Amino acid sequence: MVTGYAIEARGLRKSYGDHEVLTGVDLSVARGTMFALLGPNGAGKTTTVRILSTLLDADGGSVTVNGHDVAGNKRAVRAQIGLTGQDTAVDELLTGRENLEMMARLFHLSKSAAKARATELLERFDLVEASTRPVKTYSGGMRRRLDLAVSMITAPPVLFLDEPTTGLDPRSRADMWAAIRELLDGGTTILLTTQYLEEADQLADRIAVIDKGHVVAEGTAAELKRKVGTERLKLTFGSADEAVRAADIIGGVLLGATVSVAIDEQARVRRVLNLVHDAGFEPSAVELAEPTLDDVFHTLTGTAGAKS
Repeated sequence: MVTGYAIEARGLRKSYGDHEVLTGVDLSVARGTMFALLGPNGAGKTTTVRILSTLLDADGGSVTVNGHDVAGNKRAVRAQIGLTGQDTAVDELLTGRENLEMMARLFHLSKSAAKARATELLERFDLVEASTRPVKTYSGGMRRRLDLAVSMITAPPVLFLDEPTTGLDPRSRADMWAAIRELLDGGTTILLTTQYLEEADQLADRIAVIDKGHVVAEGTAAELKRKVGTERLKLTFGSADEAVRAADIIGGVLLGATVSVAIDEQARVRRVLNLVHDAGFEPSAVELAEPTLDDVFHTLTGTAGAKS
């Protein structure tokens, strides 16, 4: 039965020996939206994506993609999805165009249709000038864009992106964001895992935080931020060691040389500053700001976000 959700998962469980990776994951991804899955390393993000995209069988629970059951009809599901994994899946000895045309032929497009589709995708992902060069000469950002282009050969309605911008420089990451936004504007449903909290904040319609194999919170970025208070007092110190000692006194979230403290009333600002001063610490910068996804991430998982 087709519903308003492109992806639905209920009670997903997966173990490797005695180690439980997923302990009951529930997800619902609305059509034409981006859903981001955040969590510390080992939380179960990639395992979840591998199950949703038919690459791994779950031990329990159920998944449907565009109304097709993943366990019972993998072929139908695979016709609905594209996947860009953490590592590029292109042949470095071939050119960008040759990679695209080869993959299109593997999807049973005719020779002329494969050539036309490759041209369309090279233009869409700004790879025309590099299309005749071997992929081994591409930058990291160009390889990731080509990988994304390959996953769009059949214009799938559902796309899984497993940490697609990890390792990219800021400019290449911005280029990938632009390409992803274009896919969203065209109606593609996207499930994203990412180490970059800013990425989820900028792109995702909804976000789920997964920790120790299950979803600990879900909502829009604004809803998740409200879970950790309305404002944060951020005190930056001269070193991370100094910040650690200050955090022992005032509590809060430790982010490098910065301590972030939830503020539920303005009087607490003065109390925190007095505690720091009385302990002999002088912050180099003081900022009162809205909570960030990094604050959410640490509060919910006890871990600082990998990157922001």
